[in-house]
Amino acid sequence: MANGNSKILTAEQEEKLLRPIEDYVGKIQKKIDSLRADGTDKVISLQGDIDSIKREFTLTKAEKADRIQAVRKEIERAKAIEAEHKEEVSKLIADAEAYLKEHFDKEYYEPVKESCRLEQAAAQEKYRQTAAKLEKEHKETLAKLSDHQEIKDEKYVYKNRRFDAKVELEKELQQIKDRKHAAYSYKYHLIDLLRMSKFTFMQARAQKWENYKYTFNRRAFLLQNGLYIAIIFIFIALCIITPIIKHTPLLTYNNILNIFQQASPRMFLALGVAGLILLTGTDLSIGRMVGMGMTTATIIMHQGINTGSVFGHVFDFTGLPVGVRVIFALFMCILLCTFFTTIAGFFTAKFKMHPFISTMANMLVIFGIVTYATKGVSFGAIESSIPGMIIPKINGFPTIILWAVAAIIIVWFIWNKTTFGKNLYAVGGNPDAASASGISVFWVTVGAFMLAGILYGFGSWLECARMVGSGSAAYGQGWEMDAIAACVVGGVSFTGGIGKISGVVVGVIIFTALTYSLTILGIDTNLQFVFSGIIILIAVMLDCLKYVQKK
Repeated sequence: MANGNSKILTAEQEEKLLRPIEDYVGKIQKKIDSLRADGTDKVISLQGDIDSIKREFTLTKAEKADRIQAVRKEIERAKAIEAEHKEEVSKLIADAEAYLKEHFDKEYYEPVKESCRLEQAAAQEKYRQTAAKLEKEHKETLAKLSDHQEIKDEKYVYKNRRFDAKVELEKELQQIKDRKHAAYSYKYHLIDLLRMSKFTFMQARAQKWENYKYTFNRRAFLLQNGLYIAIIFIFIALCIITPIIKHTPLLTYNNILNIFQQASPRMFLALGVAGLILLTGTDLSIGRMVGMGMTTATIIMHQGINTGSVFGHVFDFTGLPVGVRVIFALFMCILLCTFFTTIAGFFTAKFKMHPFISTMANMLVIFGIVTYATKGVSFGAIESSIPGMIIPKINGFPTIILWAVAAIIIVWFIWNKTTFGKNLYAVGGNPDAASASGISVFWVTVGAFMLAGILYGFGSWLECARMVGSGSAAYGQGWEMDAIAACVVGGVSFTGGIGKISGVVVGVIIFTALTYSLTILGIDTNLQFVFSGIIILIAVMLDCLKYVQKK
């Protein structure tokens, strides 16, 4: 680039600054390559040969075994050479890295960085001059015109010329940004060759941070995290207000544990419905599933003979050992919840019914059956020893949190490490393309509903233990909104195929923390529903904006 400012580098000047560094590191790289030729390089090549032999279908099993055994002997010899040269290679890598640390930034990257800064300023100044010139020409032209249509045409032309100038500026700025990023990354390209992509922890972190800065986009960042930022500010405000109004701090150890304790059963529900949202669906029956599960678990684990009846029959499970009753209650909760979610999944998958309809039908059926069967009564408390068996407190720490952590790990594994999880993302992203590639959309959909049912059953069983019973058909009302809100706040997109378990976890914790804070402040429960509705609306709006932007 020809420029009067001597600090703005031309391509030739940049190359001249880089040449001594490339020469020094290049000599070391040649030495390392020669030392690796009969060691590390040969090991990698021979391991590839083993993979090729395993895929060779023309060989018999015995022939494959013989060839693999011969290659492995060669690998052992190559590894011996690799070990022999390991110390010398390490010293050469250390020498090269020390040289890069001493010279790369000071002699190459910093001058390039300064050059880029000056070029950005020059580009901005050039744009300002162009904009001023265009505006002056526009005003002069307008002064000569009297016809309304001609004035309108001139304004349109001026607008387009301003737009072209802006595009040209953005293009120049992006080119400068690209060159600066390339200069920074070149050091790690050299280290990559030296280390064969085995970066140290700090080297990997430095590259990630640089890539984040390079790809950062303010609009995309606000669309992605705007709701989080707003909620965090609200929570900070609540932390400030609570001591003033209630004369007690919000962020205490006990309050934090209480938030996590309350979030744990809800985590199961959110993880369940997240899979359905991933398929562009939802579940309106979650609250009624919780009520059904709570009622079932309370009946089976009830303290003494049940005080209420089911279809006129009073159950008595006191003859069974407590441990058996606990396991039986869990089994029945999972069975009933999975039964109803499978029905909803079948109608959704088989008849292309929207999950809104199938799960709403489930909601009405479940509530109707449970209310009719139990006359809407609460079944009281479970055996007092059961919570200590399922969710004991160890030195004041509620182990119900560990159940939630286990669920998070398992569902994360299913989503990210199994064929079903990959198919779930594929069907959610584009069901037609997934079907064309051989994926059974029907069974993936039904499977997602079944997984949700298992999680609902587990969650309602844990909630029964946490609340020491008190199961009734009305329990869990509105919980579906909390679970759905946690998912959308956590970034699980209603457009399908987009979402992470980490987002669901963050969403549940944020939502529970806010609800807990509002309760401590004495905010009416009905107003909390209003708050939840607003959060859902804003979260889905931001999600839709992201989708529109991508299109």
